[in-house]
Amino acid sequence: MPQPGPRIAIRELRDPKDPSLRGAYALLKQTFQRGERVDYREWVGSLQEKAGNLATDFAWHLFVAEQGGEVVGLASGTYLGNVNLGVVGYLAIVPTARASGSGTRLRTRLRQQFARDALRLAKRPLAGIIGEVSPTNPWLRRLDKRAEVLVLDFPYFQPRLYDDDEPSPFVLYYESMTGPRQRLPVGELRRILYTVWRRVYRIGRPLDRPAFRSMMRALANRRTVGRRKLLPAKRHDH
Repeated sequence: MPQPGPRIAIRELRDPKDPSLRGAYALLKQTFQRGERVDYREWVGSLQEKAGNLATDFAWHLFVAEQGGEVVGLASGTYLGNVNLGVVGYLAIVPTARASGSGTRLRTRLRQQFARDALRLAKRPLAGIIGEVSPTNPWLRRLDKRAEVLVLDFPYFQPRLYDDDEPSPFVLYYESMTGPRQRLPVGELRRILYTVWRRVYRIGRPLDRPAFRSMMRALANRRTVGRRKLLPAKRHDH
């Protein structure tokens, strides 16, 4: 009978010199295309801010799953105090660890940390969690079936992360921690979008970016944004 491998342990990285940081970024490169992933220096800078206790009303986190000294999974995200939301950044698992439950454990740790951040920084319970998903990702339909998740019906873009690239079209979802929400007021959504681009992606002037202005124009004549109607999943012949 084959012997089980080493136990998978999950921890948060806090030191920019932690050797597992490079292993985590290597997994990010394997999982996400260049235009969808931030530069390695952004992670280093975020950990330097954390180590120096420089953040004010927001907090960035990177959790890793390790097995036998190797990084086999990661989850990153940012808590934004001014809108009292957690933003899921990246989730990646090596293929050999996908059946281990590590993805669920990483998401749980990130959500628990967002809840603690809200109580510590905003002095109130966490309002919700948002995240970006590719419109072709099968997980999007599983999210859409959950009552507390609102897949938002408007054209969302991740900002251009490199000068020689283009913005990435994604779908934005809102998971409420206070009961299902059928619609979001446009004013609230505009503040969320600005904060995500300004704080998470560190875009100095979002309104200077054509993709951001495009999102603002799409919301200009609307009072609320409701649930996006997803296209049926494509069937494949066997």
